[in-house]
Amino acid sequence: MSLSIALAGKPNTGKSTFFKAATLINVEIANYPFTTINANRGTSHVRVPCPCTQLEARCGHCVGGVRFVPIELVDVAGLVPEAHKGRGLGNAFLDNLRQSEAIINVIDASGGTDIEGNVLGALSHDPLEDVTLLEKEISLWVAGIIEKNWQRLAKKAHLEHNISHVIATQLAGLNIEEYQIKNAVMKLGLSDKSPENWERADIINLSQQVRMSAKPIVIAANKKDVASSSNLARIGEVCKDAVATSGEAELALRLAQQKELIAYVPGDTHFAIVASLNQQQTTALERLQKFIEAEGTGVQKCLNTTVFDVLKYIVVYPVEDEHRWSDKQGRVLPDAFLIKEGQTAKDLAFKVHSDIGSGFIYAVDARTKKRLGEHHELQNGDIIKIVATSRAK
Repeated sequence: MSLSIALAGKPNTGKSTFFKAATLINVEIANYPFTTINANRGTSHVRVPCPCTQLEARCGHCVGGVRFVPIELVDVAGLVPEAHKGRGLGNAFLDNLRQSEAIINVIDASGGTDIEGNVLGALSHDPLEDVTLLEKEISLWVAGIIEKNWQRLAKKAHLEHNISHVIATQLAGLNIEEYQIKNAVMKLGLSDKSPENWERADIINLSQQVRMSAKPIVIAANKKDVASSSNLARIGEVCKDAVATSGEAELALRLAQQKELIAYVPGDTHFAIVASLNQQQTTALERLQKFIEAEGTGVQKCLNTTVFDVLKYIVVYPVEDEHRWSDKQGRVLPDAFLIKEGQTAKDLAFKVHSDIGSGFIYAVDARTKKRLGEHHELQNGDIIKIVATSRAK
């Protein structure tokens, strides 16, 4: 499980509740700033249709034809203004974002907390300020790293004629690729300007462009159960990748499912009561059912949006028997792998095991039985057998 998504946001937005709802890991949830000090890490999942629905029987690895593919979710320390200067838990907050491929910014869509995360007496804060806060802090953090020893770096870039490589080396450890820096340099027209003549504004603009590519942000407009429709509409208009969520409602459903009170599949807009309940429990669940019947809690949708729509991942299923869609033990569709759009059959082979990638001969599409070469681009939902040299198995 190599795909890591960070959960970020100021204190008291429901970030830790969202995390617990998505992972069922016990974390401290409290109505005061900096409940999360050290990053919490857990396994969450994205939801996809399982190909076993095309077979006579289910594979045993899905829930009624719904497959859940694991990802890592990291609940980082709360964000406050000037975190890039170390304010609050800024250093810990930003360090925990290093290896994440994307960030879910959990904001209080109700406007019930100020920019510092303090609870207000009224729903009076503009949640759009929380959107720009995270973008600004990450960009300034990246800019601060680039600016360290800038004159020396600029001279080195001038001599090597490769500013992108020099900056990529400076940003080593942030999971930022050199091509992302090169694209940002070209887009801003900085390739025509000697690095020694770059101004601070150039570095900040570059950092913003790099952040957008290397650390895309999805907005979880949380607390949608108490947020005004106008707030949710404004957030949706400004933020292309925004999903209205209720971590609290999702957590209530997941805990009821865990206690075997209801049958619920994360992402569904309905559930079934499967236990005898008292009147208070029945009333609470009826209220929850009414709340989710239109669009669900949004938590699963937010995770799927991040992985599939923003990061452009697809799901493929490696098998050893292309006729039965199984491994050597007869387990049907035992594995589901997340890979990037555009990756090939050989890329999948390396992901399964480095020896299999090195010994790759060809692959087979289990549906069509067609032989595939190493450069064949895989599609979402593909079921693939990999044939490799015997010593690589």
